[in-house]
Amino acid sequence: MSGGVEKPYVGGQAVIEGVMMRSPRCLAIAVRRQDGTIVVREDAWISIWERLKFLRWPFFRGAVVLAESVYNGIQALNFAAAQAEVGAPSEEGDAKAAAQAKVSQAVGATEPAAAPPSEEANAGGSAFTIFISFVMAIGLFVGLPHALAWLTGAAAGQPLDVDSFLFHLLDGLFKLGIFVAYIWGISLIPEIRRVFEYHGAEHKVVNVYENNLELSLENARRFTTFHARCGTSFLLFVLVLSIFMFAAVFPFIPKVSDVTLVNHLAMIFIKVPLMLPLAGFAYEINRFASRHPDQLWVQLIVAPGRLMQKLTTKEPSDDQLEIALAAMRAALAREAALQDVDAVAARASAKASAGKVEVFQDYGDFAASVSGH
Repeated sequence: MSGGVEKPYVGGQAVIEGVMMRSPRCLAIAVRRQDGTIVVREDAWISIWERLKFLRWPFFRGAVVLAESVYNGIQALNFAAAQAEVGAPSEEGDAKAAAQAKVSQAVGATEPAAAPPSEEANAGGSAFTIFISFVMAIGLFVGLPHALAWLTGAAAGQPLDVDSFLFHLLDGLFKLGIFVAYIWGISLIPEIRRVFEYHGAEHKVVNVYENNLELSLENARRFTTFHARCGTSFLLFVLVLSIFMFAAVFPFIPKVSDVTLVNHLAMIFIKVPLMLPLAGFAYEINRFASRHPDQLWVQLIVAPGRLMQKLTTKEPSDDQLEIALAAMRAALAREAALQDVDAVAARASAKASAGKVEVFQDYGDFAASVSGH
């Protein structure tokens, strides 16, 4: 952008047969249907920190970004699941629908309805899905590691409590092991592998954008599928930082009960709100790393994330790169239209054009449409 205006900050997410891109005031989802057409949905997006300015502050904004990313991501997954099978032959469509259900279950989307849901139904379904996904994530990545650390100490004849650093070290190692095993396990599902290919496409296109190059297939092919600001790296930072934060905080938390089981259950629940400052700190590290990739210490701390992204990103095809490019260009076009609009006018725009959906015959058709605006 010219005139000294700061470039919009854009992040993305892979979805079923598509990519979602989010800029400060816009969310765009591009999905390739079974008949080869491309469907693009645009929404104006107003972050909660437009109303609560203090949430923009460092160490606050990370928790906001995490919460909004989960909400946007599940909405995008539901939309993509509903669109990906449009135009498929009936027999093939039935088989594919069952396969897409696997993807939805693995990544936390609800099963797509036969017809587009109303705004109320969509909001209710998203809220329910977020709740179920949250409960499952807490159980798998907080409750289970905590229980394994406790049981390991008991089995070794050296009962461990939350005031011990060794307890939190074991807890953290179990978290990392479960996280890696989960990612590796779902990567074996062919449909998930395609999502990981779209994840690679999303990273390549974001890299093109952040390097101030033209958003083209040729430029996207040149880049790696790695990105320092990836959600995979973010989650790894959270898991590692949790070892040290919990080891520092829990010795000062008094016991809730003399019954060991009850006390450990209480400690698990206490960990949940502590994830918010953890997310804030991890976000700042991730953000700094993406802006200073050449510094040695940054390369060291992103190395584990780079290794994890070998599991969560795969080399995309040109067709998949086109979808990521379409999502990025749609988001930037809407963002440019809202550049000089204040928050009140942006909210009015969001209501007036909520869920704008267009279908294009191919990427060339989409590109011509964007260039003509």
